[in-house]
Amino acid sequence: MKEYNGIYKALGAGLISVVLLAGCASAKQAPATAEAAPAPAPAPEPAAAPEPMMEKPADDVHVVVAGEHLWGISGYSQIYNDPYQWPLIFKRNRDQIEDADLIYPGQELKISRDLTEAQVEQAIQHAKTRGAWSLGPTEQADLDYLSKAL
Repeated sequence: MKEYNGIYKALGAGLISVVLLAGCASAKQAPATAEAAPAPAPAPEPAAAPEPMMEKPADDVHVVVAGEHLWGISGYSQIYNDPYQWPLIFKRNRDQIEDADLIYPGQELKISRDLTEAQVEQAIQHAKTRGAWSLGPTEQADLDYLSKAL
């Protein structure tokens, strides 16, 4: 019986070795799972974009229709919401407005949006002190306003 015990021990040890080796070989052939594979390194955060330079806001455009005037246009809520700011439109569009009292349908007036408080106050002061309106040559008060740098 001792003989059989030795044989069984040898067989048992051999069988265990075969199972272990077979198990290890099959583990090597099994596809890797997401859990077994290390997670890829996270992508580096992109560098923060540099602060954009403050660009001058683009002018808006208003197309004149029959019956309009600078006083009325500057009073529109989408323009300046204040009729006394009409000199701002006049000054910005001096290249196409000869007389502030005379504009024409179809004119495309640029409406400045990057005005300083001083520019607005200067325009309002001019509008309030300009004097009588008259068609024809540009009034001296308007020429004086246009020559002021602001």
